Amino acid sequence: MNISTIRQKIAELKKMAEKAGIDAARELENLKTKIEAGSRAEAAWKQVELARHPDRPYSLDYIDRIFDNFIELHGDRNFGDDPAIVGGLAFLEGRPVTILANQKGRTLKENVRRNHGMANPEGYRKALRLSKEAEKFRRPIVTFVDTSGAYPGLGSEERGIGEAIARNLRDFSQIKTPIVCVIIGEGGSGGALGLCVGDKIYMLENAIYSVISPEGCASILLRDAGRAKDAAAMLKISSGDLLNFRVINGIIPEPPGGAHRDPGAAAVIIKKILVKELNDLCARNPAVLVRYRNQKIRKAGRWNEG
Repeated sequence: MNISTIRQKIAELKKMAEKAGIDAARELENLKTKIEAGSRAEAAWKQVELARHPDRPYSLDYIDRIFDNFIELHGDRNFGDDPAIVGGLAFLEGRPVTILANQKGRTLKENVRRNHGMANPEGYRKALRLSKEAEKFRRPIVTFVDTSGAYPGLGSEERGIGEAIARNLRDFSQIKTPIVCVIIGEGGSGGALGLCVGDKIYMLENAIYSVISPEGCASILLRDAGRAKDAAAMLKISSGDLLNFRVINGIIPEPPGGAHRDPGAAAVIIKKILVKELNDLCARNPAVLVRYRNQKIRKAGRWNEG
């Protein structure tokens, strides 16, 4: 039974109660509130499912369609290379850019190699190395964010995953070159933040961005892993919610049904926005960009009560 049918039944019950002289207003209102909450939870969970859709385009899918002559660079010059984060050089309509991106795998073998897009410290240190190089040669930076979070394994912790992400947050806020970030799928916790400090932050229409996964929130805060749908609604993780909170600068529309239905069309829309933003940002003084970037970061999370 869909939501509209249930609402119709509630209206019929209300009329029956009035005819019988029964005061059921409070009970009916409580029922209506529960149904609306359930509707919000279903809508939020649908967006989570779209963001995680197995056919959804990943970073390399967009890189191949948007940029020319992409050359991938490897290694953090400290420990090794992390395939969960892709970095390199490319051209965007003739403009040289540095690209940093989370990358998941399509097949089981590739997902094992890329660790399901969950990066280790060396991935974030590689991203920082390439961003410093971009600053030196005055290349703008484009990041694609798509990860459920940083990898919390023993080796990752031993090599300083917290320190690596924290250093990225600090240094990306100070890099004197334009940075445009695009959340294309999942933007999970600190793993996403490590590549999501920029002058402009965009989200695809069906992407999500949150401090914790709905399943994690349900387990920790609601004490019930089965209430992930409720947690998704409570977390306000949709692109619309994040735009209302001014965490992001804009929403990139997707083809009907999601980006996986027409990756080429989605890439065209993303490319137009990247070209427009970089044309604007590259014409500005880098020191001014850094000042405004820091002001934007400090404003995140401010709210007024009442």
